[in-house]
Amino acid sequence: MNSSDGGTGTGDAEPPRSGPRATYPAAQSARSRRYWFIALSVLVVAAGVGLAILGYSRFATPDVSGEATGYDLIDESTVAVQFTVTRADPGSPVACVVRGRSIDGDETGRREILIPGGTQTQVGMRTEVTTSKPPVIGEVFGCTADVPAYLTDSTP
Repeated sequence: MNSSDGGTGTGDAEPPRSGPRATYPAAQSARSRRYWFIALSVLVVAAGVGLAILGYSRFATPDVSGEATGYDLIDESTVAVQFTVTRADPGSPVACVVRGRSIDGDETGRREILIPGGTQTQVGMRTEVTTSKPPVIGEVFGCTADVPAYLTDSTP
């Protein structure tokens, strides 16, 4: 005869297949609960540290940055761009990409500029970019401290 809790009432070692005891697991021991608490706590702390490292590396102040301060439309195929480069190490050279854009937003001209090392952390520059369509704006696309080999002025 079956009891109301899903067991057989005969003392079998087999777990019940239906009823409340089959639905709800048996109570965990204090040691098992402590183990799960510690394991989940370590996991949460590790995830927090990982997110902090990721956030710092992505959103920390960059080593070098470039910002356009103005532009002049020279003619139907040339734009002059004035920009400021800020770098953490003024002695190291940096490379910046400056571009011209047309009325439809397309990039129509691009130029890479080498800014040699110096003594100032902030340097003002001006360059001209030749475009394939009439330009409407000139801007700095980005700057990097990883200068490509073809931009260095030292030749073997």
